[in-house]
This record gives sequence, structure tokens and C-alpha cells, in this order.
Amino acid sequence: MARTTPPTRLPADVYESAVAAAGVTSRTVPQQIAHWARIGRELEMSPRVNHREIIRVLAGTGSYDTLGEQEQAIVREEWTARQSTLRGTLNYADEFTANGESYSEIDENGNVVVYPARS
Repeated sequence: MARTTPPTRLPADVYESAVAAAGVTSRTVPQQIAHWARIGRELEMSPRVNHREIIRVLAGTGSYDTLGEQEQAIVREEWTARQSTLRGTLNYADEFTANGESYSEIDENGNVVVYPARS
């Protein structure tokens, strides 16, 4: 018999982060959230990983250089997830166009393409 799980409410930022990360990791959103939950569970239970120091570094109040190799790997993974989420929200082309500013990009062949300002 299949086991069902009760619905769970998530903060919007967690859900949006999971959507962005799921696209990068080829997981579904529920799979991504479950993945993060397993990592969190293991971190908090691990005697070898100082999750308090990881939290301090992620909050900007601790030093990355004082972390051990495992803690640094965890921090880098979180930074990557945060960057992916942020990149998904940025659209400089629309912003420049809305502000009437020109901008340039590199195309797939390495050529500079200039988009002039529009009034």
C-alpha cells in the first residue's frame, strides 16, 4: 500500500529556491526539498560537522577560512544554490530597456552585440 504524506507549507523563498535549484540539478521540486532536508538532518546529527559555524559563515558573521573541508564544501554548495536562485530573478536587458540605457552582450560566437538605448 502506498504511503501518503500530509501537505506541508513552505516559506515562499524556500519554495522559489527549490524551483531554481531543481532546474539546475535535474530534480523535481519535491525531490530537491527532500534532498535539502536529508542534508540538513545529516549535518545536525554529524559530530564531525560544525553546523553552527556553517550558519555563521552563511550569515556573514564567521570566516570561511576557519571551516574544515566538509564545512567549506557545504558552504560552497549553499552559495551555489543561492547564486542560482538570484540569477533566475535577474533580467538586466529588461531593466536597461526600461531605463532607456544601452547595453552589450557576447553572443554564442564570442562577438560583442550592442543594444542601443531606446526612448
